[in-house]
Amino acid sequence: MKPKLTGSRHVLAVKNLQVSADFYCRQLGFESLWTDGFWHFVRRGAITLMLGECADEMPAGDTGDHSYFGYFEVEGIDLLYREYREKGIAFLSHLEDKPWGQREFTLQTPDGHRIAFGEQIP
Repeated sequence: MKPKLTGSRHVLAVKNLQVSADFYCRQLGFESLWTDGFWHFVRRGAITLMLGECADEMPAGDTGDHSYFGYFEVEGIDLLYREYREKGIAFLSHLEDKPWGQREFTLQTPDGHRIAFGEQIP
């Protein structure tokens, strides 16, 4: 029997835990799972993020292209894009079909983390 990878959690350093948790929960539709004042775990669907406050560290946005941390697979990407657009999310790239067979868009969090969302084009 081979070991099986069963999920993914992303650990993110954030400057202000409350600001970041509010962004993920209020703007991106994640639910709060747990917090202790230094960490805040949030989830939407199969995606769990573990936000840890690192107020004195360089923000992710200062790392340029290295600030990408996730590509989230989506079912119903047009609906998700519309949901985020209606909430006033600032996009780095708008929803479009890509030559590699994905329909995708990209956004940036208050800390400068970049997230791409994509759905395979049938």
